[in-house]
Amino acid sequence: MASRTAGKYRSREERLKEGLEQRKKIARHELGDFEPGKRKIPALDTLLNATEGRWLKLLPVKYQRMSSSPFSFFRGAVSIMAADLASEKDTGLTVQLCGDAHVQNMGCFAAPDGTLIFDINDFDETIAGPWEWDVKRMAASLVLAGQAAEHKTSGCSEAVEAFADSYCATLETLAEQPLLSAARHTIRRPNKSQAVAGAFRQAERATPADLLEKYTEKDGNGRVRFKPVEHVLWRVTGAEKKAVIESLPAYEESLTPDRRHFFNFFTDCDVAFKIVGTGSVALRDYVVLMENGKDDPLFLQIKQEVHSAYAPYLKHVHYDHQGQRVVEGQRRIQALSDLLLGWTTVGDNQYLVRQLNDHKGSVNLNALRGNGLKSLANVAGELLARGHLRSGDALAIKGYIGSVDKICQAIVKFAMRYAEVTHEDFDEFQKAIKAGRVKVAA
Repeated sequence: MASRTAGKYRSREERLKEGLEQRKKIARHELGDFEPGKRKIPALDTLLNATEGRWLKLLPVKYQRMSSSPFSFFRGAVSIMAADLASEKDTGLTVQLCGDAHVQNMGCFAAPDGTLIFDINDFDETIAGPWEWDVKRMAASLVLAGQAAEHKTSGCSEAVEAFADSYCATLETLAEQPLLSAARHTIRRPNKSQAVAGAFRQAERATPADLLEKYTEKDGNGRVRFKPVEHVLWRVTGAEKKAVIESLPAYEESLTPDRRHFFNFFTDCDVAFKIVGTGSVALRDYVVLMENGKDDPLFLQIKQEVHSAYAPYLKHVHYDHQGQRVVEGQRRIQALSDLLLGWTTVGDNQYLVRQLNDHKGSVNLNALRGNGLKSLANVAGELLARGHLRSGDALAIKGYIGSVDKICQAIVKFAMRYAEVTHEDFDEFQKAIKAGRVKVAA
């Protein structure tokens, strides 16, 4: 099989050789290196400066959520890791990065045909960049999540090794398959991972009625409306509500005609503001309740997007619309994406639009105890490899990797070291809170 770049076909041998040649740029063992002394700006300053487009009033909520553990801090501090990764040499082998690869950015959700799949499910930071940046971030997250699940150092190290081995093995296997078959690879059933099985069980139990019960109530006229959920969700009215509703026609234009057809049967009923996640807190996030007659609700999430944290460090394709960046990046990585995935603009801000999925299951850190961490690590490696094959050249990456043992050793070394540095950064963060430099919500 050959590949075509700038009108020129390249054979499999040429693509493998391209990856091999990149070892001259950075040796495989060097992927394990990281020294925080290379930071040009202190980590805490990098974090506090990452406020583009955010609602400053809600930043204390983000910082409060980050203050609960080193892993929570890591989840909210992608700006720090983006700067750290950019300070090191890279392989130059580009894929579409998830950008925020960590264990709780994987989960179970309904595919367009209604079947449940397990996949990466958050792409706010997606951008074209070196494949190893995703691998390094996921590897570090395994150590920090493992520590949160009370694993010893040896258990965390073994999980990272399993992850790196799974990534390399899956990449090699898929690279030898027919390309379109490999690109369609999905996880549609629970496997031996208790974390994945738990996410499937959670998604199977979920129904549209659950969201109605959780977020809505009937008013005096019997109409369904959002109800306040303390620290999570509140109704939006007046000019703000009007601006959100008026953004829907632009969203429609981002859908393909077949999906626009389905969307046009729904009418808007109410709008709410929702606080989501950890890293996403302080970005505006609206939920629109829509109905296609009685007993057919649709919850549409309209989530603000800003430039990827990696954008300052990469010569990337310029996007005029950050919602479009996320949508196109997600489609490159996922085999199956949300039926109603699109983008729009509200006021001066740009947004991703998707269904607030009623069939959704997440990774529970408690499920990572015992063998749970290592089994999830295997799945994480499989998913990242599939995403990178869909958006980059798996043969070139395979050529660079060569002997799997060397890559595994380097990734384990990096992950353990970066987890140590994250603990140090977390301690500085806690000191800044106590000193009043960082304000957290009550």
